[in-house]
Amino acid sequence: MRNVKKVKCGGLEFGNGKIYVQSMLNVPAENVEKSVEQAKALEKVGCEIIRAAVPRVEDAKLITALKNAVNVPIVCDIHFDYKIALACVEAGVDKVRINPGNIGGAEKVKAVADACRKRGVPIRIGVNGGSLEKELLAKYGKPTPEALTESALNHVKLLNDADFDDIVISIKSSDVKLMIEAYRLLAGKTNYPLHLGVTEAGTERMGLIKSSIGIGSLLCDGIGDTVRVSLTADPVKEVYAARDILKACGMGTGVEIVSCPTCGRTQIDLITLANQVEEILKDVDKPIKVAVMGCVVNGPGEAREADIGVAGGKGEGLIFKKGEILRKVPENMILSELKKEIDKL
Repeated sequence: MRNVKKVKCGGLEFGNGKIYVQSMLNVPAENVEKSVEQAKALEKVGCEIIRAAVPRVEDAKLITALKNAVNVPIVCDIHFDYKIALACVEAGVDKVRINPGNIGGAEKVKAVADACRKRGVPIRIGVNGGSLEKELLAKYGKPTPEALTESALNHVKLLNDADFDDIVISIKSSDVKLMIEAYRLLAGKTNYPLHLGVTEAGTERMGLIKSSIGIGSLLCDGIGDTVRVSLTADPVKEVYAARDILKACGMGTGVEIVSCPTCGRTQIDLITLANQVEEILKDVDKPIKVAVMGCVVNGPGEAREADIGVAGGKGEGLIFKKGEILRKVPENMILSELKKEIDKL
């Protein structure tokens, strides 16, 4: 595991071994009412950090509205104009995401760093493979792990030169392999907390696949302190996806569902049942494993490590706990009986 520098973001602390899930509002900043509505929906499903794009100084009022509406840290996403960052800090933002190289030179970087230091606000350096500096593209020929890492460390130096050190770094790319290699390289060169993500990952289906590979690989390496799954979809789905990735890596909380892929022995509509189980348990925060198996012959044995489960038969199912059969129930009662046992745990 990396020895990560501790950096506070609102009431959270990066570097304490916990991985925080975040998402980003996709409502225009000027639509404060809809933005607040979406932020509340994200908080409700377990989003721990919410980021909002703030394209104009006058849009900093969104930060105040969000801070009054939800109880999770708010991050402003700033490009080009350092005055927007200053306005957001004044409005009470919990973290500033900038690219220090595009907000107007060392003096303006220092102005943002000074404001953040005064308020105890960290800065996330956001490097993106699609917007790498021209000199680095000329040096390396294309975005490479070395180019992304050099860009990030150059930006760190800009902030360090301004006497600022409460830094979080991300070096995202839409190329999964590049993203993984770049984060691994960066993780060996710095102890700042790292925000993980595959940028422009795609639609819900492909974006989840790419994010699972990229984010999941790094988490299993012990790299990463906060994650965002970028999907061309409702941001709420990003939160569920991130939580599922964490659970798959053995780092999340909530229910883990295991289900068999079905075969010729299956005599129950297992696909529908498994989806129904997943739906009713998606907001259950118990650290348990639930098995949904299609065969009464092998189900309880194959899923004996599950806390609770069901093995389907012809028109019926066996409810079992830790491999031990509890009772047989009709097919139309499987879901309710399974939920009843889960509620007892």
